[in-house]
Amino acid sequence: MSTTQTQQHTQGEPPDDTGAFAWLRALGPRGRRAFGGAFGGYALDSYDFFTLPLSMVAIAAYFSLDKGQTGLLTTVTLVVSAIGGALAGILADRIGRVKALMITVVTYALFTVLCGFAPNYETLLVFRALQGLGFGGEWAVGAILVAEYASARHRGRTLGFIQSAWAAGWALAVIVYTLVFQFVDADTAWRVMFWTGALPALLVVYVRRNVEDAPHAAEVRRASAERGSFAAVFKPPLLRTTLFAVLLSTGVQGGYYTLATWIPTFLKTERGLTVVGTGGYLTFLISGAFIGYLTGGYLTDRLGRKKNIALFAVLSALSVLAYSNIPSGANTLLLVLGFPLGFCMSAIFSGFGSFLAELYPTAVRGTGQGFTYNTGRAVGAVFPTLVGFLAESWGVGGALVFGAAGYGLAVLALLGLPETRGKELA
Repeated sequence: MSTTQTQQHTQGEPPDDTGAFAWLRALGPRGRRAFGGAFGGYALDSYDFFTLPLSMVAIAAYFSLDKGQTGLLTTVTLVVSAIGGALAGILADRIGRVKALMITVVTYALFTVLCGFAPNYETLLVFRALQGLGFGGEWAVGAILVAEYASARHRGRTLGFIQSAWAAGWALAVIVYTLVFQFVDADTAWRVMFWTGALPALLVVYVRRNVEDAPHAAEVRRASAERGSFAAVFKPPLLRTTLFAVLLSTGVQGGYYTLATWIPTFLKTERGLTVVGTGGYLTFLISGAFIGYLTGGYLTDRLGRKKNIALFAVLSALSVLAYSNIPSGANTLLLVLGFPLGFCMSAIFSGFGSFLAELYPTAVRGTGQGFTYNTGRAVGAVFPTLVGFLAESWGVGGALVFGAAGYGLAVLALLGLPETRGKELA
Protein backbone atom coordinates (compact mmCIF):
# COMPACT_ATOMS: atom_id res chain seq x y z
CA MET A 1 0.00 0.00 0.00
CA SER A 2 1.34 3.43 -0.95
CA THR A 3 2.09 6.17 1.57
CA THR A 4 -0.81 8.25 0.26
CA GLN A 5 -3.25 5.35 0.59
CA THR A 6 -2.06 4.70 4.14
CA GLN A 7 -2.70 8.34 5.03
CA GLN A 8 -6.18 8.19 3.53
CA HIS A 9 -7.19 5.08 5.47
CA THR A 10 -5.82 6.64 8.64
CA GLN A 11 -8.05 9.65 8.01
CA GLY A 12 -11.07 7.41 7.42
CA GLU A 13 -11.33 8.14 3.71
CA PRO A 14 -10.75 5.23 1.31
CA PRO A 15 -9.03 6.13 -1.93
CA ASP A 16 -11.23 6.62 -4.99
CA ASP A 17 -9.45 6.36 -8.34
CA THR A 18 -12.48 7.03 -10.55
CA GLY A 19 -13.90 10.24 -11.95
CA ALA A 20 -12.50 13.55 -13.17
CA PHE A 21 -11.66 14.71 -9.65
CA ALA A 22 -10.26 11.44 -8.31
CA TRP A 23 -6.92 13.25 -7.90
CA LEU A 24 -8.55 15.67 -5.44
CA ARG A 25 -10.31 12.97 -3.41
CA ALA A 26 -7.09 10.97 -3.29
CA LEU A 27 -5.33 13.80 -1.44
CA GLY A 28 -7.45 13.29 1.68
CA PRO A 29 -8.58 16.13 4.01
CA ARG A 30 -5.09 17.25 5.03
CA GLY A 31 -3.84 17.03 1.47
CA ARG A 32 -6.72 19.16 0.21
CA ARG A 33 -5.93 21.85 2.76
CA ALA A 34 -2.31 21.76 1.63
CA PHE A 35 -3.52 22.02 -1.97
CA GLY A 36 -5.56 25.12 -1.08
CA GLY A 37 -2.57 26.79 0.56
CA ALA A 38 -0.19 25.98 -2.29
CA PHE A 39 -2.71 27.00 -4.97
CA GLY A 40 -3.40 30.33 -3.25
CA GLY A 41 0.29 30.97 -2.69
CA TYR A 42 1.18 30.38 -6.33
CA ALA A 43 -1.77 32.42 -7.64
CA LEU A 44 -0.73 35.41 -5.54
CA ASP A 45 2.91 34.81 -6.45
CA SER A 46 1.84 35.17 -10.08
CA TYR A 47 -0.24 38.26 -9.28
CA ASP A 48 2.71 39.97 -7.62
CA PHE A 49 5.01 39.06 -10.52
CA PHE A 50 2.70 40.49 -13.18
CA THR A 51 2.33 43.84 -11.46
CA LEU A 52 5.62 44.71 -13.18
CA PRO A 53 5.09 43.59 -16.82
CA LEU A 54 1.62 45.12 -16.88
CA SER A 55 2.93 48.42 -15.51
CA MET A 56 6.11 48.41 -17.54
CA VAL A 57 5.15 51.08 -20.09
CA ALA A 58 4.08 53.48 -17.33
CA ILE A 59 7.22 52.79 -15.28
CA ALA A 60 9.48 53.31 -18.29
CA ALA A 61 7.80 56.64 -19.02
CA TYR A 62 7.91 57.76 -15.37
CA PHE A 63 11.65 57.09 -14.94
CA SER A 64 12.59 57.74 -18.62
CA LEU A 65 13.96 54.22 -19.15
CA ASP A 66 15.10 52.59 -22.37
CA LYS A 67 14.01 49.04 -23.21
CA GLY A 68 17.23 47.51 -21.87
CA GLN A 69 16.76 49.13 -18.46
CA THR A 70 13.11 48.09 -18.45
CA GLY A 71 13.97 44.47 -19.23
CA LEU A 72 16.57 44.51 -16.46
CA LEU A 73 13.77 44.91 -13.89
CA THR A 74 12.46 41.49 -14.84
CA THR A 75 15.91 39.98 -15.15
CA VAL A 76 17.02 40.94 -11.62
CA THR A 77 13.77 39.52 -10.25
CA LEU A 78 14.42 36.18 -11.92
CA VAL A 79 18.16 36.08 -11.15
CA VAL A 80 17.63 36.74 -7.45
CA SER A 81 14.78 34.23 -7.51
CA ALA A 82 17.45 31.56 -8.01
CA ILE A 83 18.94 32.50 -4.64
CA GLY A 84 15.48 32.63 -3.09
CA GLY A 85 14.52 29.29 -4.55
CA ALA A 86 17.69 27.60 -3.37
CA LEU A 87 17.35 29.05 0.14
CA ALA A 88 13.66 28.14 0.32
CA GLY A 89 14.49 24.59 -0.79
CA ILE A 90 17.04 24.21 1.99
CA LEU A 91 14.58 25.66 4.51
CA ALA A 92 11.87 23.28 3.30
CA ASP A 93 14.18 20.31 3.94
CA ARG A 94 15.38 21.61 7.31
CA ILE A 95 12.37 23.29 8.98
CA GLY A 96 9.50 21.83 6.95
CA ARG A 97 7.45 22.66 3.87
CA VAL A 98 4.72 24.71 5.54
CA LYS A 99 7.02 27.01 7.52
CA ALA A 100 9.14 27.64 4.43
CA LEU A 101 5.98 28.36 2.40
CA MET A 102 4.86 31.07 4.83
CA ILE A 103 8.29 32.72 4.78
CA THR A 104 8.31 32.91 0.98
CA VAL A 105 4.80 34.40 0.79
CA VAL A 106 5.55 37.12 3.36
CA THR A 107 8.79 37.98 1.57
CA TYR A 108 7.37 38.47 -1.92
CA ALA A 109 4.35 40.39 -0.59
CA LEU A 110 6.46 42.79 1.48
CA PHE A 111 8.86 43.76 -1.28
CA THR A 112 6.12 44.05 -3.91
CA VAL A 113 4.44 46.67 -1.73
CA LEU A 114 7.74 48.49 -1.19
CA CYS A 115 8.22 48.70 -4.98
CA GLY A 116 5.25 51.04 -5.00
CA PHE A 117 7.15 53.51 -2.80
CA ALA A 118 10.34 53.54 -4.88
CA PRO A 119 11.50 57.16 -5.45
CA ASN A 120 13.82 56.28 -8.34
CA TYR A 121 14.78 53.52 -10.77
CA GLU A 122 17.71 52.26 -8.67
CA THR A 123 15.53 51.76 -5.59
CA LEU A 124 12.85 50.04 -7.63
CA LEU A 125 15.52 47.73 -9.04
CA VAL A 126 16.67 46.78 -5.52
CA PHE A 127 13.14 46.20 -4.17
CA ARG A 128 12.19 44.16 -7.23
CA ALA A 129 15.32 42.05 -6.80
CA LEU A 130 14.45 41.37 -3.16
CA GLN A 131 10.90 40.48 -4.18
CA GLY A 132 12.56 37.70 -6.19
CA LEU A 133 13.73 36.03 -2.97
CA GLY A 134 10.16 35.10 -2.04
CA PHE A 135 8.95 34.74 -5.61
CA GLY A 136 11.65 32.16 -6.34
CA GLY A 137 10.91 29.96 -3.36
CA GLU A 138 7.11 29.77 -3.25
CA TRP A 139 6.44 27.47 -6.19
CA ALA A 140 9.10 24.90 -5.32
CA VAL A 141 7.99 24.65 -1.68
CA GLY A 142 4.27 24.56 -2.48
CA ALA A 143 4.71 21.99 -5.24
CA ILE A 144 6.72 19.69 -2.98
CA LEU A 145 4.17 20.04 -0.17
CA VAL A 146 1.35 18.85 -2.46
CA ALA A 147 3.47 16.26 -4.32
CA GLU A 148 4.14 14.46 -1.03
CA TYR A 149 0.38 14.11 -0.44
CA ALA A 150 -0.47 13.10 -4.02
CA SER A 151 -0.62 9.50 -5.24
CA ALA A 152 1.80 8.39 -7.97
CA ARG A 153 -1.11 7.77 -10.33
CA HIS A 154 -2.53 11.29 -10.02
CA ARG A 155 0.56 13.34 -9.20
CA GLY A 156 0.92 14.89 -12.66
CA ARG A 157 -2.61 16.26 -12.87
CA THR A 158 -2.59 17.30 -9.20
CA LEU A 159 0.52 19.41 -9.73
CA GLY A 160 -0.92 20.57 -13.06
CA PHE A 161 -3.83 22.10 -11.14
CA ILE A 162 -1.35 23.79 -8.80
CA GLN A 163 0.43 25.17 -11.87
CA SER A 164 -2.89 26.53 -13.19
CA ALA A 165 -2.90 28.92 -10.22
CA TRP A 166 -0.35 30.95 -12.18
CA ALA A 167 -2.99 31.72 -14.82
CA ALA A 168 -5.53 32.58 -12.12
CA GLY A 169 -3.14 35.08 -10.55
CA TRP A 170 -2.25 36.48 -13.97
CA ALA A 171 -5.94 36.98 -14.78
CA LEU A 172 -6.53 38.75 -11.48
CA ALA A 173 -3.58 41.05 -12.17
CA VAL A 174 -4.96 41.94 -15.63
CA ILE A 175 -8.39 42.74 -14.15
CA VAL A 176 -6.89 44.97 -11.46
CA TYR A 177 -4.54 46.57 -14.01
CA THR A 178 -7.43 47.39 -16.36
CA LEU A 179 -9.42 49.02 -13.54
CA VAL A 180 -6.51 50.88 -11.95
CA PHE A 181 -5.12 52.30 -15.19
CA GLN A 182 -8.59 53.34 -16.32
CA PHE A 183 -9.34 55.38 -13.21
CA VAL A 184 -5.92 56.46 -11.91
CA ASP A 185 -3.31 58.62 -13.64
CA ALA A 186 -0.51 56.44 -15.10
CA ASP A 187 2.16 58.13 -12.94
CA THR A 188 0.35 56.89 -9.83
CA ALA A 189 -1.37 53.79 -11.21
CA TRP A 190 1.81 51.71 -11.39
CA ARG A 191 2.41 52.42 -7.70
CA VAL A 192 -1.14 51.36 -6.83
CA MET A 193 -0.57 48.10 -8.71
CA PHE A 194 2.41 47.30 -6.49
CA TRP A 195 0.53 48.28 -3.33
CA THR A 196 -2.18 45.72 -4.10
CA GLY A 197 0.61 43.14 -3.74
CA ALA A 198 -0.18 43.10 -0.01
CA LEU A 199 -3.01 40.61 -0.68
CA PRO A 200 -0.90 37.47 0.04
CA ALA A 201 -0.63 38.42 3.72
CA LEU A 202 -4.18 37.10 4.14
CA LEU A 203 -3.12 33.69 2.82
CA VAL A 204 -0.46 33.28 5.50
CA VAL A 205 -3.18 33.29 8.16
CA TYR A 206 -4.93 30.38 6.42
CA VAL A 207 -1.74 28.38 5.95
CA ARG A 208 -0.63 28.85 9.54
CA ARG A 209 -3.97 27.61 10.90
CA ASN A 210 -4.87 24.83 8.47
CA VAL A 211 -1.89 23.34 6.64
CA GLU A 212 0.70 20.80 7.77
CA ASP A 213 3.45 18.75 6.14
CA ALA A 214 2.65 15.25 4.84
CA PRO A 215 3.35 13.07 7.93
CA HIS A 216 5.41 10.32 6.26
CA ALA A 217 7.55 12.78 4.32
CA ALA A 218 8.14 14.82 7.47
CA GLU A 219 9.32 11.69 9.32
CA VAL A 220 11.71 10.71 6.53
CA ARG A 221 13.07 14.24 6.31
CA ARG A 222 13.69 14.53 10.05
CA ALA A 223 15.38 11.13 10.18
CA SER A 224 17.86 11.92 7.41
CA ALA A 225 21.35 13.18 8.24
CA GLU A 226 21.69 14.84 4.82
CA ARG A 227 18.49 16.88 4.70
CA GLY A 228 18.84 20.27 3.06
CA SER A 229 22.34 19.49 1.77
CA PHE A 230 23.64 21.21 -1.38
CA ALA A 231 26.50 18.74 -1.48
CA ALA A 232 24.08 15.84 -1.87
CA VAL A 233 22.57 17.15 -5.12
CA PHE A 234 26.02 17.79 -6.61
CA LYS A 235 27.50 14.36 -6.20
CA PRO A 236 26.66 10.98 -7.76
CA PRO A 237 24.07 9.69 -8.33
CA LEU A 238 22.25 13.07 -8.36
CA LEU A 239 24.85 15.24 -10.14
CA ARG A 240 23.75 14.31 -13.67
CA THR A 241 20.10 14.82 -12.75
CA THR A 242 20.82 18.26 -11.29
CA LEU A 243 22.76 19.49 -14.34
CA PHE A 244 20.20 18.36 -16.91
CA ALA A 245 17.26 19.55 -14.79
CA VAL A 246 18.84 23.02 -14.66
CA LEU A 247 19.26 22.97 -18.44
CA LEU A 248 15.63 21.90 -18.92
CA SER A 249 14.37 24.63 -16.61
CA THR A 250 16.56 27.23 -18.33
CA GLY A 251 15.11 26.49 -21.76
CA VAL A 252 11.46 26.40 -20.74
CA GLN A 253 11.60 29.47 -18.53
CA GLY A 254 13.77 31.47 -20.91
CA GLY A 255 11.07 31.08 -23.54
CA TYR A 256 8.22 31.70 -21.13
CA TYR A 257 9.51 34.82 -19.39
CA THR A 258 10.46 36.39 -22.70
CA LEU A 259 6.80 36.25 -23.66
CA ALA A 260 5.35 37.08 -20.24
CA THR A 261 7.57 40.16 -19.94
CA TRP A 262 7.28 41.63 -23.42
CA ILE A 263 3.85 40.74 -24.84
CA PRO A 264 2.02 43.58 -23.01
CA THR A 265 4.59 46.06 -24.37
CA PHE A 266 4.38 44.47 -27.84
CA LEU A 267 0.59 44.86 -27.87
CA LYS A 268 0.77 48.52 -26.82
CA THR A 269 3.77 49.87 -28.71
CA GLU A 270 3.73 47.85 -31.94
CA ARG A 271 0.03 47.00 -32.21
CA GLY A 272 -1.21 50.32 -30.80
CA LEU A 273 -3.75 48.78 -28.43
CA THR A 274 -5.30 50.73 -25.54
CA VAL A 275 -5.26 49.56 -21.92
CA VAL A 276 -8.68 47.94 -22.37
CA GLY A 277 -7.66 46.50 -25.75
CA THR A 278 -4.50 44.99 -24.26
CA GLY A 279 -6.56 43.45 -21.46
CA GLY A 280 -8.88 41.87 -24.04
CA TYR A 281 -6.01 40.30 -25.97
CA LEU A 282 -4.43 39.06 -22.77
CA THR A 283 -7.75 37.45 -21.81
CA PHE A 284 -7.39 35.08 -24.78
CA LEU A 285 -3.77 34.39 -23.86
CA ILE A 286 -4.56 33.72 -20.20
CA SER A 287 -7.62 31.56 -21.00
CA GLY A 288 -5.40 29.41 -23.18
CA ALA A 289 -2.82 29.28 -20.38
CA PHE A 290 -5.33 28.09 -17.78
CA ILE A 291 -6.70 25.32 -19.99
CA GLY A 292 -3.16 24.45 -21.03
CA TYR A 293 -2.09 23.90 -17.43
CA LEU A 294 -5.02 21.55 -16.80
CA THR A 295 -4.61 19.67 -20.09
CA GLY A 296 -0.87 19.32 -19.59
CA GLY A 297 -1.48 17.94 -16.11
CA TYR A 298 -3.60 15.11 -17.47
CA LEU A 299 -1.27 14.42 -20.38
CA THR A 300 1.81 14.22 -18.15
CA ASP A 301 0.12 11.31 -16.36
CA ARG A 302 -1.01 9.71 -19.64
CA LEU A 303 2.03 10.27 -21.89
CA GLY A 304 4.76 10.53 -19.28
CA ARG A 305 6.74 13.54 -18.01
CA LYS A 306 9.28 13.71 -20.85
CA LYS A 307 6.87 13.25 -23.76
CA ASN A 308 4.55 15.94 -22.42
CA ILE A 309 7.40 18.46 -22.09
CA ALA A 310 8.84 17.62 -25.52
CA LEU A 311 5.46 17.87 -27.24
CA PHE A 312 4.65 21.30 -25.87
CA ALA A 313 8.19 22.61 -26.29
CA VAL A 314 7.88 22.09 -30.03
CA LEU A 315 4.35 23.52 -30.16
CA SER A 316 5.39 26.53 -28.04
CA ALA A 317 8.27 27.39 -30.36
CA LEU A 318 5.98 27.22 -33.39
CA SER A 319 3.36 29.36 -31.64
CA VAL A 320 5.91 32.06 -30.78
CA LEU A 321 7.09 32.23 -34.39
CA ALA A 322 3.53 32.48 -35.68
CA TYR A 323 2.42 35.08 -33.12
CA SER A 324 5.37 37.41 -33.60
CA ASN A 325 5.15 37.34 -37.41
CA ILE A 326 1.48 38.18 -37.90
CA PRO A 327 1.19 40.92 -40.54
CA SER A 328 0.50 44.47 -39.36
CA GLY A 329 -3.21 45.18 -39.19
CA ALA A 330 -4.24 41.55 -38.75
CA ASN A 331 -5.26 42.11 -35.12
CA THR A 332 -8.15 39.65 -35.27
CA LEU A 333 -5.67 36.89 -36.11
CA LEU A 334 -3.44 38.16 -33.29
CA LEU A 335 -6.40 37.83 -30.92
CA VAL A 336 -7.22 34.27 -32.02
CA LEU A 337 -3.61 33.03 -31.92
CA GLY A 338 -3.25 34.26 -28.34
CA PHE A 339 -5.21 31.21 -27.16
CA PRO A 340 -2.95 28.47 -28.59
CA LEU A 341 0.13 30.48 -27.60
CA GLY A 342 -1.03 30.64 -23.97
CA PHE A 343 -2.12 26.99 -24.10
CA CYS A 344 1.19 25.60 -25.35
CA MET A 345 3.59 27.71 -23.29
CA SER A 346 1.67 26.79 -20.12
CA ALA A 347 0.97 23.10 -20.74
CA ILE A 348 4.72 22.49 -20.82
CA PHE A 349 4.96 23.54 -17.17
CA SER A 350 2.30 21.13 -15.90
CA GLY A 351 4.72 18.23 -15.57
CA PHE A 352 7.45 20.21 -13.83
CA GLY A 353 6.15 19.92 -10.27
CA SER A 354 5.76 16.15 -10.41
CA PHE A 355 8.86 15.54 -12.57
CA LEU A 356 11.31 17.46 -10.37
CA ALA A 357 9.80 16.06 -7.16
CA GLU A 358 10.22 12.51 -8.49
CA LEU A 359 13.85 13.09 -9.48
CA TYR A 360 14.99 13.65 -5.86
CA PRO A 361 14.65 11.71 -2.58
CA THR A 362 12.62 13.21 0.29
CA ALA A 363 15.60 14.40 2.35
CA VAL A 364 16.88 16.72 -0.42
CA ARG A 365 13.72 17.14 -2.50
CA GLY A 366 13.33 20.78 -1.49
CA THR A 367 16.98 21.55 -2.15
CA GLY A 368 17.04 19.78 -5.52
CA GLN A 369 13.76 21.12 -6.81
CA GLY A 370 14.32 24.64 -5.48
CA PHE A 371 17.82 24.85 -6.94
CA THR A 372 17.17 23.37 -10.39
CA TYR A 373 13.91 25.19 -11.09
CA ASN A 374 15.14 28.58 -9.92
CA THR A 375 18.66 28.38 -11.33
CA GLY A 376 17.01 27.67 -14.67
CA ARG A 377 14.77 30.64 -14.05
CA ALA A 378 17.78 32.87 -13.32
CA VAL A 379 19.74 31.83 -16.40
CA GLY A 380 16.59 32.02 -18.49
CA ALA A 381 16.12 35.55 -17.14
CA VAL A 382 18.85 36.71 -19.49
CA PHE A 383 16.37 36.21 -22.33
CA PRO A 384 14.03 39.15 -21.46
CA THR A 385 16.99 41.53 -21.15
CA LEU A 386 18.43 40.38 -24.49
CA VAL A 387 15.03 40.91 -26.07
CA GLY A 388 14.97 44.41 -24.55
CA PHE A 389 18.27 45.32 -26.18
CA LEU A 390 17.47 43.58 -29.47
CA ALA A 391 14.10 45.35 -29.59
CA GLU A 392 15.89 48.65 -30.15
CA SER A 393 16.89 47.49 -33.64
CA TRP A 394 14.61 44.52 -34.38
CA GLY A 395 11.42 45.76 -32.77
CA VAL A 396 9.74 43.87 -29.91
CA GLY A 397 7.93 41.50 -32.29
CA GLY A 398 11.14 40.50 -34.06
CA ALA A 399 13.05 40.05 -30.82
CA LEU A 400 10.36 37.78 -29.37
CA VAL A 401 11.48 35.08 -31.81
CA PHE A 402 14.58 34.71 -29.64
CA GLY A 403 12.36 33.13 -26.98
CA ALA A 404 11.66 30.17 -29.27
CA ALA A 405 15.30 29.08 -28.96
CA GLY A 406 14.74 28.31 -25.30
CA TYR A 407 12.25 25.58 -26.13
CA GLY A 408 14.79 23.87 -28.37
CA LEU A 409 17.22 23.82 -25.46
CA ALA A 410 14.57 22.15 -23.29
CA VAL A 411 14.12 19.28 -25.75
CA LEU A 412 17.88 18.61 -25.75
CA ALA A 413 17.95 18.57 -21.93
CA LEU A 414 15.35 15.79 -21.82
CA LEU A 415 17.88 13.41 -23.36
CA GLY A 416 19.82 13.33 -20.09
CA LEU A 417 16.88 12.75 -17.72
CA PRO A 418 14.97 9.56 -16.82
CA GLU A 419 11.21 9.08 -17.16
CA THR A 420 9.57 9.07 -13.69
CA ARG A 421 5.86 8.54 -14.34
CA GLY A 422 4.30 6.27 -11.71
CA LYS A 423 7.22 6.62 -9.27
CA GLU A 424 6.44 6.50 -5.56
CA LEU A 425 8.16 9.21 -3.51
CA ALA A 426 10.70 7.85 -1.02
